[in-house]
Order: sequence, then structure tokens, then C-alpha cells
Amino acid sequence: MAGNASCLFLIFNHDLTPVQREAARRELGVVRFEPLPPHLARRWGQIPPDLAELSPFLAPFREWLAQQARPGDLVLIQGDPGAVCLMVDHARQQGLTPVYATTRRVSREEPQPDGSVRTQRVFEHQRFRRYGD
Repeated sequence: MAGNASCLFLIFNHDLTPVQREAARRELGVVRFEPLPPHLARRWGQIPPDLAELSPFLAPFREWLAQQARPGDLVLIQGDPGAVCLMVDHARQQGLTPVYATTRRVSREEPQPDGSVRTQRVFEHQRFRRYGD
């Protein structure tokens, strides 16, 4: 999925790993990464589960993209399913390309001497995928 976009806007709760950064450069043609400002990153990570409607809560994210992104830019969107759905729709309406990261999950269980089981999960980045592909 080679792309011509130069900027990848990051709307998710983690930092990109070096492997993900390299994959974004290679697969998507990204030359610049634009993370959420700290106040929006905190907001994205704490979406209240009791909200009846998410759209007003997401207004600052829509405004941030409107001020910063240009048509053709990419937006990595992951997190609360409802918020993701709304932001993917918004990104498309603005001429942006929403993507998400796929991972391979490897799980290992180790029985412990006390009878409990310790589970270790490793997530390995595989690729970026456009929403809808």
C-alpha cells in the first residue's frame, strides 16, 4: 500500500514503535509523524464510558485535524470503538486516509508453583491497513 502522503497523524493511545515508524515510512510513504498534543492525548485515553453521545466530546479532535491535516494525509486511528468509527468517518469527509495497525499476537502460558497461570502476550506489528480494505 505505498502511498504519497507525507504526514501520518496519530490518534491512538500509544507511541509508535521503531518497527511501526519504519513500516509507515516504507509502506505508506510517511516522512513526518504528528502525534496528538498532550491535552488531546489524555482526552483520547480517557473517553468517558457513560457518555450517551460521543460527537461533542470528539469536537477538539476534529478541530485539531482541520487545523493541521491536509487532504491526502494519513490518520492512524485506534481506541474506543465508537470514537474510532466517528473519527474514521470524519477523516474520510476531510479527504484524509484513515489507517490502523495490525499485529500478530503470541501468547504463552506458564503454570506457577502456587497453581496460578502466568500469561505473557507479545504483540508484533505486521502492517498498516486502510479502514475498509
